[in-house]
Amino acid sequence: METPKTMEQLQQQVDTYITGFKEGYFPPMELLARLTEELGELSREVQDRYGMKKKKTTEAVRSLEEETGDLLFVLICFANSQNIDLAEALDTVMDKFNTRDKDRWTKKEETK
Repeated sequence: METPKTMEQLQQQVDTYITGFKEGYFPPMELLARLTEELGELSREVQDRYGMKKKKTTEAVRSLEEETGDLLFVLICFANSQNIDLAEALDTVMDKFNTRDKDRWTKKEETK
């Protein structure tokens, strides 16, 4: 079984791919538009499976895994283009949730 990649490895993998092209990273507004587009595509798949609005018979069904991967790829592109360390960014957010929001939700009881 393959060892899962770290966030740093994921960011480096995307950077190696993108910097292999003369165009490089798209400008921030283009990446934001792409993020919005990919989120919309993921939303469409979730809506088809779990929501009220089902796809037309002419619309292709895509996997949630594929659409989530597309969204993650563009998010990593955005982070890389802005020199954002995603692991550090997530640590900051988790710290916020673990302090500010620590009593916001009902905790599960520990089972022994």
